[in-house]
Amino acid sequence: MSPVEIGLSCIGLLLVLLALRIPIGVALGLAAFTGIWWLRGSSAAFSLMGATTFQFIAHWSLTAIPMFILMGAIAFHTGLTRTLYDAGRAWLGFLPGGLAIATNVSSAGFAAASGSSVAMAGAMSRLAVPEMLRAKYDPGLATGVVAASGTLGAFIPPSIPFVLYAVFMEASVGQLLMAGIIPGLLTMLAYAVLIVVRVKVSPELAPASGDRYEMSEKVRLLIRSWPLPVIVAGVVGGLYTGMVTATEAGAFGASVAVIAAVLQGAFSWSAMKEAVAETVRSTAAIFLIAIGAVLFSRMLTLSQIPMNVGGWVEGYAVSLWLFLLIVTVFYIVLGMFLDPIGLMLVTLPVLAPFVMAFDVDVIWFGVLVVKFIEIGLLTPPIGLNLFVVSAGVGNRVPFGTIVRGTVWFLAAEAVVLILLMSFPGLSLFLPSLMY
Repeated sequence: MSPVEIGLSCIGLLLVLLALRIPIGVALGLAAFTGIWWLRGSSAAFSLMGATTFQFIAHWSLTAIPMFILMGAIAFHTGLTRTLYDAGRAWLGFLPGGLAIATNVSSAGFAAASGSSVAMAGAMSRLAVPEMLRAKYDPGLATGVVAASGTLGAFIPPSIPFVLYAVFMEASVGQLLMAGIIPGLLTMLAYAVLIVVRVKVSPELAPASGDRYEMSEKVRLLIRSWPLPVIVAGVVGGLYTGMVTATEAGAFGASVAVIAAVLQGAFSWSAMKEAVAETVRSTAAIFLIAIGAVLFSRMLTLSQIPMNVGGWVEGYAVSLWLFLLIVTVFYIVLGMFLDPIGLMLVTLPVLAPFVMAFDVDVIWFGVLVVKFIEIGLLTPPIGLNLFVVSAGVGNRVPFGTIVRGTVWFLAAEAVVLILLMSFPGLSLFLPSLMY
């Protein structure tokens, strides 16, 4: 068999392993090891597996990931996210669907202390959904806004998917993190407009809140939520000016979260133990997938598939827009079945040759890829955020209701996606101003 045929056979093996529900990291590693052994022999396979794993894990940029996870875990387990939601409720509760909008805006704030969409969806489902149900909100709207707003965690810095994409595509971590800010805020705005329009058309979805707050109480709640704004200022400001690396920004955020918990009397060693344990588990799972993806990428390179793909693109003059359309369908379909991080790292080795052949800006394409995988988190029947929210609310809301409530937000996602594709400057403006 030719090297290309061997590479294609290993891609088929990977799909079979995934269909058998083998963990993504293990499936990637097995398919890669099989292909390298087939192409270069057992000695090369074992040698490359050891060397590649060490080189990847030793990559300094990856140390940002456990820092970001720890920052979000501390903020959640010490209750700092609750103060932000209370402030959002006081200031935005008067709007149509005010609690849903407060949840949406609070999720954007929590994104600056998390970096994980799934973690955000889990936290807000336990925090915001009970409040909205108590206020007689439609269960589909209450759970749908939490599932959708969870995706903001992948855009507003810090962002674990952007760090992994940057390392894998050899792009600037800082520029990618900054590139997600405007798309993240645009998504938040699209969700808010959707909520207001739906509630205006059907007021029974979100009865007007009877809560009234004095200005002094609003100010008090806003001041009490200071940790997350400080984290935002430190992380975004440090990255924008180039004063800190992504890892240093994550360490700063985790330190601020600990200090804030102590000052607000929310610190406990049990909470810290849970936060550290969660960080270790999440980091190990992400790194296992990432190592498998790197090995798989090496196998594809040895099989000469990337070079052949590049020649095919040049020979047939396939348009960029046709490529983007295919990629969109590709990610939305696979997003129904695969974990977002795993999906991104499985597909990047295949898509990288197309990106190079079309001379696509890797920062812009990174924003699109993260948007694709986040839409996959919301896509029925197996969108991960849907199950996370379902687990958070228990049996109070049927799963079908959660799905129906989330579908509305997919319409907003479609609008944002079209804007990001049509106007690359939305993603590239802030990175172009850095340093």
